[in-house]
Amino acid sequence: MSAGPLPVGLGDVRAAQARIAGVVRRTPVHTCAALDRRAGRQLFFKCEMWQGTGSFKLRGASNALASLPPDARARGVITHSSGNFGAALACAGQRLGVQVTVVVPEGAPALKRAAMEGYGAALISCGPRLEDRAAACAEAQARSGATFVHPSDDPRVIAGQGTLALELFDEVPWLDAVIAPLGGGGLLGGVAVVARALRPGITVLGAEPAGADDAHRSKAAGQRLPLAGPARTLADGLRTELGVHTWPLVRDLVDEVLLVDDEGLAEAVRLLLGRARLVVEPSGAAGLAALLRPGAAGRPLGRRVGVILSGGNIDPATLASLLS
Repeated sequence: MSAGPLPVGLGDVRAAQARIAGVVRRTPVHTCAALDRRAGRQLFFKCEMWQGTGSFKLRGASNALASLPPDARARGVITHSSGNFGAALACAGQRLGVQVTVVVPEGAPALKRAAMEGYGAALISCGPRLEDRAAACAEAQARSGATFVHPSDDPRVIAGQGTLALELFDEVPWLDAVIAPLGGGGLLGGVAVVARALRPGITVLGAEPAGADDAHRSKAAGQRLPLAGPARTLADGLRTELGVHTWPLVRDLVDEVLLVDDEGLAEAVRLLLGRARLVVEPSGAAGLAALLRPGAAGRPLGRRVGVILSGGNIDPATLASLLS
């Protein structure tokens, strides 16, 4: 049960939808009979890899910047990201005339670094750990006076991400379950808010890498736990952890967090390309990977499942290695 008011409600998501109308795309819902047979149920894929900047994160980034007062926009904004949120924030900043700085951990895909720079972001490199990101952000923010926008643990970001669920339920209102990738929890939190409000009996699931399983452990313990060590997963976009705003949403609104390993993520990427002709990065394919785990077809989720494909920014060399 909730210990108090949740940080985001359906009204916040609807307000975000109005705020970013005309800025983000209404992405399509795709189906694939071959993948339905593999999963043992009917899957409805929300194709956010076709969103501007190639991921759902343009929604939250656009809402966050549009919500800032003029003086904060004038000082610029700073965030940390392995790529997708940084590119989304830079794209939104370019549109609004806001300077964006992104702290980027070492090992971030070159394709994503190039995208951030292409949208005009100033990049600052840091070590691979979450604490490295936070320290570099704090240091740069102290020098510049820029406003920090967290890539997931920000109510404005969460509300923006939830707008994709408004679209999904508008198109497929009879879903029995919905599953979304889970890293920092901004996407899953926003989806869960909408799902619980519009279809209270629905099953809400998160798909989390086994090598970054803080949410799975937190749900089991009933309290927010940090990552046990460096995140080790093929899904670079999910190498993060729940925050003070996203944890209550996952705790109270999400039924279960399913773990996926790198082999399952790679297989999901291959199947989406080979059977559905959809190019999805490993982070974005986590939901399908969870539904294809051994024994998953027998889980009591109902017949109709919404699957959020959260992004498609995969480096060609990485895609080639997965396909081979």
